[in-house]
Amino acid sequence: MEFFSPTSNVNFMGVRRFSVVISLLLVLGSILALATRGLNFALDFTGGTLVEVSYDAPMEQPAVVKALEAAGFSGAVVQRFDSSNFAIRLAPETGAKDDAGALDAQETSLDSRNAALGQRVVSALRADGVGVTVKRSEFVGPQVGKELAYNGVIAVLVVLAGIMLYIAMRFEWKFAVATVAGEMHDVLITLGFFAVTGMDFDLTVLAAILAVDGYSVNDKIVVFDRVRELFRSTRGSEPVEVLNRAINNTLGRTIMTSLTTLLTVVSLYLFGGQTLEGFSLALIVGIIVGTLSSIFFACPVLLKLGVTKQDLMPKARDDSELARRP
Repeated sequence: MEFFSPTSNVNFMGVRRFSVVISLLLVLGSILALATRGLNFALDFTGGTLVEVSYDAPMEQPAVVKALEAAGFSGAVVQRFDSSNFAIRLAPETGAKDDAGALDAQETSLDSRNAALGQRVVSALRADGVGVTVKRSEFVGPQVGKELAYNGVIAVLVVLAGIMLYIAMRFEWKFAVATVAGEMHDVLITLGFFAVTGMDFDLTVLAAILAVDGYSVNDKIVVFDRVRELFRSTRGSEPVEVLNRAINNTLGRTIMTSLTTLLTVVSLYLFGGQTLEGFSLALIVGIIVGTLSSIFFACPVLLKLGVTKQDLMPKARDDSELARRP
C-alpha cells in the first residue's frame, strides 16, 4: 500500500532560499531566547527537596497535585510509583501560603529542615482527611545539579562529534557537515521552545533532546543515502534534480515514520501524566522540526556545499610507483 507515490516530482529545492531563511530565523530566535530567558531548570539541576509519601488507600495523581497547590506548594512535581506511593519534588525555598519560609529558627540542620518540610507536605495532603505517612525526605544539593548539567552538555557534544565522524567516513564530509548542521538546527529550536515557554527542563527532557538528536540524524541519513544512490546511478543529472528526486522518493517513508512516531508520543503527552509531559512535548517538537529540516534545511545546506557526483565516485589509485618496480 502506498500513501505517497515515490515517483512524485515536487520541487522542494525551488523554495530552498525561503525555507533556509525561516530556519535561520528560528535558530537565531532560539539562541536569543536561551541567552536572555534561559532554561527553567528543574530540581534535577537546581537542587531542592524530595519527599516520598505513602497513602493508606489508593489515590490518584491529580488529587495529590491539587492538594499541594491548594496548600501553596507551587511548582511541585509529583511522580507516581503505584496506586498509593508518590514522590514529590519541591524546588528550593518552596513553602505554603500560611507560613511561607516560616521554618522554626531552631531547625538549623539540613535533616531537621527536610523533616519539617516533609511534615508540612503531609499536613497539606491530610487536609481532606486521608491517611498519609512520610517514607523519605532528603535534600538534593545544587552541586549535583551542576555536574548533571555539565555531563549533559558533554554528552550532546560527544554525540555530535561521533555522528559527524561516522558520516564523514561512510559518505563524504559534505554530507557530514549538512547532517550536523541539521541536528544543531533541530536541537536549538527544541531548546528555544522550552526557553520561550518557560517549561521545566529536567533530566527526562534532556533525554528527549538526545532522542531528538538521534531521530534527526536517522531521518537525514535516509534521504542522503538515496542522494548517494541517485548520484551513482544517473548520468548528466544536476545536483538540484538529484536532491529533489531523493526527497520525493523517500517522502512516503519520512511522513509515515514521523506520523506513527508522533501517535505514540502524543499518547504519552495526553495520558502519561505530569512526569512525562516535558519528555513527550520535547519529542513532539523535535520530531516535527526534524522531519521538516531534513527536507527544507539539510538538503539545501548540502546543495550549498557543492555536492557533486564526483564526490561519491571511487578515487582512482596512482599505481605509477608500483608499475616501475621490477
